[in-house]
Amino acid sequence: MQDYLNIYLLWALISLFFLVISLVSNIMGFPGNWMMLAIAGVYSWLMPSESPYGFGISIIIVILICAIIGEILEFFTGVISTKKAGGSRRAICFSVVGSVGGSLVGIFVGIPIPIIGSLIGALIFSGLGALLGAYYGEKVEGKNSAEAWKIGVSSFTGRILGSVCKIFCGVLILILISCSMLYY
Repeated sequence: MQDYLNIYLLWALISLFFLVISLVSNIMGFPGNWMMLAIAGVYSWLMPSESPYGFGISIIIVILICAIIGEILEFFTGVISTKKAGGSRRAICFSVVGSVGGSLVGIFVGIPIPIIGSLIGALIFSGLGALLGAYYGEKVEGKNSAEAWKIGVSSFTGRILGSVCKIFCGVLILILISCSMLYY
């Protein structure tokens, strides 16, 4: 029986490792919360019911709700902040494209601190990409530089705030899964 407990614990620790990697991937603009949901679903499905580290479908449903909330917050904070500043649909579209491109550039440029520097770089450059994308979208629409810049800054703020909200939801998911492994 002791050998099975060790195997269960090993699988729980491996799952937690991949959950943390998924959480970190949120910073780079990847769907980390959805990866966490998938990992938790597979883990819950494969972990035998006699395991002290298993959890049920109710936890998966709560994780799904948290992931949906995180996505909604991430998307709509950027869109709403751009729209509230007077941004056009074109600015919103270019903001999203710029955000993804900026995130990829930020991973490679990063700050010269191993791993953490790339994550911070991805987050900051994602916001900068949103700023430049919204600025470009408004310039194409014919707005002057001051108006376009104001909308770009608003897009930057919304993107960073949205990312922080999504990461917060991911942290809640990680805490929920960790506690469920121990106490469910």
